[in-house]
Amino acid sequence: MTLSRGLRRLLLAITTLALVFVYTPLALVVLNSFNANKSFAWPPQQLTLRWWKAAAQSEGARAALLVSVEVALQATAISLLLGTMAAMALQRQRFFGRNSVSLLILLPIALPGIVTGIALNNVFRTVFGLELGFLTIVVAHATFCIVTVFNNVQARLRRLGGSLEEASMDLGAGSFTTFRLVTFPLLRSALLAGGLLAFALSFDEIIVTTFTAGAREETLPLWIFNNLFRPNQAPVVNVVAAVLIVASIVPIWLAQRLSGSSNEGLTGAR
Repeated sequence: MTLSRGLRRLLLAITTLALVFVYTPLALVVLNSFNANKSFAWPPQQLTLRWWKAAAQSEGARAALLVSVEVALQATAISLLLGTMAAMALQRQRFFGRNSVSLLILLPIALPGIVTGIALNNVFRTVFGLELGFLTIVVAHATFCIVTVFNNVQARLRRLGGSLEEASMDLGAGSFTTFRLVTFPLLRSALLAGGLLAFALSFDEIIVTTFTAGAREETLPLWIFNNLFRPNQAPVVNVVAAVLIVASIVPIWLAQRLSGSSNEGLTGAR
């Protein structure tokens, strides 16, 4: 369908306005991280690296960053294992209630974060009698990170079909050998893309974390929220937020590139 010149210009203008609306606040955060004025007077009269040095020396920010990275890595590892197993079971097997199981796997990421957080808080404390802390954060994050891996792997398995695996087994390879030599190599980019998205999702999560972290553990998003309205810490918070903006772009970009490249490879193979 060919669009008229006027409609193309209208769509371009709407897209430009949407991008400006979304990215202007992010650009202001980055700019304010260099603003010499603590009250963030606008426009900035002077730029400085003082707050960046203060952020680098902040023990609280460094400790929270370490916790966030450790949680994200462990939640991603759990998600890769369980998400891949669930996707293969649902895609390669036919059984009663298969669609219901698929819906239950997808549900945690579709529910409001506050509902998920309250539910997990009650389960951890009431049912299992666990003290809220690092372990509960990892488990909570894994519940919704599984979805990103599950979706990526399931989509890849649908495109691949089962002919290559069937051919491998017909030639005498067992299930494990077929997975190791045939299935896994074809799933690698989907697993990497899902893992990167899961890591980014866990690293930025705050709502569910608020209900499952307890008093002793503090991830970086929680540290930002707790220090946002403290006058002495506000400039440092801007620096940390600026770093997060840049850092969050990398896994999303890589995941998109991997997904696109793998799709092109599959199309070319056909």
